[in-house]
Amino acid sequence: MKVLVIGSGGREHAIVWKLKQSPKVTEIYCAPGNAGINEIAIGVDIKADDINTLLKFVKDNNIELTVVGPEVPLEKGIVDLFTDNGLLIFGPQKSAAKLEHSKIFAKDFMKRNNIPTAAYETFSFNEKEKVLSCLEEAKLPIVIKADGLAAGKGVIICNTFEEIKEAVNELFTDKVFGSAGENIVVEEYLEGTEASVFAVCDGTDYIVLPASQDHKKIGDGETGKNTGGMGAYAPADKAVTPDIMEKIKSRVIEPVLKYMKSEGNEFKGCLYCGLMINKNGDPYVIEFNTRFGDPETQVVMPKITSDLAEMFTASAEGRIKNYNLELNSNYYCTVVLASNGYPDKFETGKEITGLDKLTGNEIVFHAGTKVTGGKIVSTGGRVLNAVGTSQKDLKEAIGNTYTIAEKINFENKYYRNDIGQKGL
Repeated sequence: MKVLVIGSGGREHAIVWKLKQSPKVTEIYCAPGNAGINEIAIGVDIKADDINTLLKFVKDNNIELTVVGPEVPLEKGIVDLFTDNGLLIFGPQKSAAKLEHSKIFAKDFMKRNNIPTAAYETFSFNEKEKVLSCLEEAKLPIVIKADGLAAGKGVIICNTFEEIKEAVNELFTDKVFGSAGENIVVEEYLEGTEASVFAVCDGTDYIVLPASQDHKKIGDGETGKNTGGMGAYAPADKAVTPDIMEKIKSRVIEPVLKYMKSEGNEFKGCLYCGLMINKNGDPYVIEFNTRFGDPETQVVMPKITSDLAEMFTASAEGRIKNYNLELNSNYYCTVVLASNGYPDKFETGKEITGLDKLTGNEIVFHAGTKVTGGKIVSTGGRVLNAVGTSQKDLKEAIGNTYTIAEKINFENKYYRNDIGQKGL
């Protein structure tokens, strides 16, 4: 089977790495790929959001399965386009991907169908004064979210009214997220334990992958600005016990599939449930994504021992209930090595050294890299993912992760020092 993976980040490297282990897969292409991906797959110089050129490539090269990594091609309708052309593709159609690309759509859908989520109000960019007057006496902290896609950074937690004013100005006046911030969701702040759960769906049925826990803030102790994610670990079995997982299935995943289908937006692909679990063990949805999360994928993929190509095919063909998911009992932790300045303006073009010092069982997934003049250099805010493994426990996996992180160098490398501690 010839497979194309779309994307260029750490998530896509992890997916390609796992697909490479499938006996069904004969050739893997990745568009556009990165320095690490292109060592194990054939890099294709097509941007992830250039869906018409990707369609032509798939037809010209007899690709049998396409796997969509990032959210933007889904928003552009790549799954509808490929399906209309009789091609097999893993991911949701455009109308179902709206669960991610419109926070307002997702919140209204959850409210309509009694899926647990935080109380909220929505406002548009011409209601700046209204939102400020409504929030003057609001219970703090409060959460303000850009409605559209903002690369995981469109969430602002405000602890004072001054911070509310600053956030509203950033979104409505300075337009820091462009058109993604023209409408906003203001919602109550939920307390508890965060967790990420991936459900691989075929429109009707689903399988659940091991829960993980992301670390969103730039600084140790969950301080500073939101990022796309600075690290993760799996399994998050203290946060998501078997009892809690049953609640997530019955209260979140199953109603989403049932009501998306009844409303004409059948959901196939990966449903990412970003959850807050309160002190009573009840899950509330913070957000949905309609693809695998990054960096959670980098710790969930290594836990899978069954055939990933078969999983994606079963999802796309509507037979996921017949797929036998097999997992190992290992613990995994990943730490993101980031560029100086991320998540704001960051440095690029820094030469990366130390990758040749890694042993065979040490995993590094590339996120923002390319080869220039025979050297691997940084191209993104998140550059690499060091992934540590342990058959014993999470503590050992965390230690192994930081051992890998210290072997790799580039100028002004930055990473958090507390990834995985919440799991201990």
